[in-house]
Amino acid sequence: MYILYLTKIVMKRILLLFFIFIINSCVSVKVSDNSISETTIKESTPKNIILLIGDGMGLSQVSIAQYYQDTPSNFDRFPVIGLSKTSSATHVITESAAGATAISCGIKAANKTMGIDENFYPVETIVEYVSKMGLSTGLVVTSSIVGATPASFYAHMKSRYDYEEVATLLPQSDIDFFAGGGLQFFNDRKDKKNLLIELEMSGFQVDTMKLPVEVSEKKHAIILGKDGMPKMSEGRGNFLSDATTLAIEKLSANKEGFFLMVEGSQIDWGCHDMDVDYLIDEQLDFDRTIGVAIDYAEKYGETLVIVTADHETGGFALAMDNNDYNKIKPILYSDDHSATMVPVFAYGLGAELFGGVYENTEIFHKMRSLIIE
Repeated sequence: MYILYLTKIVMKRILLLFFIFIINSCVSVKVSDNSISETTIKESTPKNIILLIGDGMGLSQVSIAQYYQDTPSNFDRFPVIGLSKTSSATHVITESAAGATAISCGIKAANKTMGIDENFYPVETIVEYVSKMGLSTGLVVTSSIVGATPASFYAHMKSRYDYEEVATLLPQSDIDFFAGGGLQFFNDRKDKKNLLIELEMSGFQVDTMKLPVEVSEKKHAIILGKDGMPKMSEGRGNFLSDATTLAIEKLSANKEGFFLMVEGSQIDWGCHDMDVDYLIDEQLDFDRTIGVAIDYAEKYGETLVIVTADHETGGFALAMDNNDYNKIKPILYSDDHSATMVPVFAYGLGAELFGGVYENTEIFHKMRSLIIE
């Protein structure tokens, strides 16, 4: 009997040890699974985001590169495509300030306003947000750097047309690199201030004559045109793609990562002018610049490339010419914006979030969700 009693005690202890082992194993597996999950999240989120905005670019504008150049379009390289709804808070048809604010701040804003909500309260931009995370930031445009789209990433204004006031914000902004036009708003002002000196005092290297070959460790301001940059047909050359390359070189020095917004500003201008040749030149220039961004993402990884538009301009169509199914006649039906949805293209880490149909504000929220605090 005593032996039987001891046997039962031993068996109970063995079973207890067995259950403890099983429980510990489950906990270990759970911890291990969490570790894998956190690692997977980090590996699937981008360190860098390059956002390219074709101002006024609808799907027909995108299609230009399929027919008006000998090389394949860089749009062909995107695995994920979505559609964005562009109406503003106040109008069915948006304009650039409200359209850009939706992307930069994640809110529907009133037409003609930048970086503020319907009640005129400032809203944090994606540039301001990522700067707090330690990322470097940049803007490259073919318009004035104080124009509606770029300004919506650093300014909070009731009117997009207060250009001289917008310019005063750049020396103290979170922007580390910017390139574009707008020189008159810095050194030929009504108040006689020279903001180029203020930029230098704020730690910027300032170039106003030409695009430099390389950048220094300082923040960098490149302001070349009096207002907007020249047209492609007027000899602008590879400014947009070269400035984008320079921006990436500068911003990628930050090991924490970077955010860069690049705008093909004059796609919109060609449509407003109802000048098809102007539009085609600017669209093809933008297509080449997209190639710079994707090439970088392919080579170095850790990068998300997004291409979209603030709105479509011109009701542009690649129509049939004289009932000939093999001949295209590009037509601009309007000299102003339209309400059509615009495409969203995504490549790289996190690209899968950008498929589907959604409001333009979601582009901001999707980008922000990918930035690890």
